[in-house]
Amino acid sequence: MIVVVDERELVKDGYTSLFGREGIPSTGFDPSEFGEWVATAADGDIDAVEAFLIGQGEMTLTLPRAIRDRTSAPVIAVSDSPSLETTLALFDCGVDDVVRKPVHPREILARAAAIRRRLKAVTGYTDIGAIRVFADGRDPEIAGEVFPLPRRERRILEYLVANRGRRVSKTQIFNAIYGIFDEDVEENVVESHISKLRKKLRKRLGTDPIDSKRFLGYCIDWS
Repeated sequence: MIVVVDERELVKDGYTSLFGREGIPSTGFDPSEFGEWVATAADGDIDAVEAFLIGQGEMTLTLPRAIRDRTSAPVIAVSDSPSLETTLALFDCGVDDVVRKPVHPREILARAAAIRRRLKAVTGYTDIGAIRVFADGRDPEIAGEVFPLPRRERRILEYLVANRGRRVSKTQIFNAIYGIFDEDVEENVVESHISKLRKKLRKRLGTDPIDSKRFLGYCIDWS
């Protein structure tokens, strides 16, 4: 999920709509509300955020440090009137990147993925046994062959791999895939997506790498 922070309603709605067209859940905050949310939100909600997009507002320069107190997710600033002074001030307050409007959502996603790769010092993919999951949105591979998946199932697999070795709840998966403020979709849809994903993995691998325990959640691993 992408969190957009901007005092202009039109900007927030515009970005959330554009991300929605790319199949990426997003939500918008006014800067005055965002500080309290990021400080008090549950860990699962914070973990569901893939990147923060910071725009215009009087509190803009104080927000990145508040984010860093909770997460290392990429923080990207969008500058309406870029100047050296403005850009340096944004980097100094803790943002990871500064982009100039107009900017396409795909560029923002690509920049966020690049920041995450640098933070994790990975080559752009993660291997678990015969499964290879990419950081740039491509379909995964199994034993070197493309393993095509619908968008929701692919994102669930990516989320499980990113959290390899620890259990994640149905709520955490839902928040990561649909967004923490999506009230139009029932959380139980996650079970359907995971059931379909497990069947496909079992058919290709001959085994099911996803372990589930009632009340504890799901994890993926390869012994």
